[in-house]
Amino acid sequence: MLGQSSSLAPAVLIVDDEPLIRMAAADTVADAGVASFEAADGGEALELIEEHPEIALVVTDVEMPGMDGVTLARRACTLRPELGIIVTSARGEVSRPDLPRGGAFLAKPYGTRQLLALIRDKLGLVH
Repeated sequence: MLGQSSSLAPAVLIVDDEPLIRMAAADTVADAGVASFEAADGGEALELIEEHPEIALVVTDVEMPGMDGVTLARRACTLRPELGIIVTSARGEVSRPDLPRGGAFLAKPYGTRQLLALIRDKLGLVH
């Protein structure tokens, strides 16, 4: 499977328990020409990460029922160390030591341009 992932276009997984925020972020990603997946919680997100090697980046909210976004980010990086991680929150910043290596924080509410710039940076896309 590792060989397959290099031939697939990178995709972004949006994880947020708020459907409107999740859909808006996924639409932003799609408008930029990048495939996206959506998950409402950490468990669903981990299943998608295991099933879809094309997922190269996870954008997750911190505050979710069950598994919080920081825990999800750590578990996702244990499964796939090469994953890019962006953690979002409206309740204050997540400190760098709490994020997986190379992870980024994006405060809510964020603008489309902010989100896209960070996604492009994490995926190594130039626009």
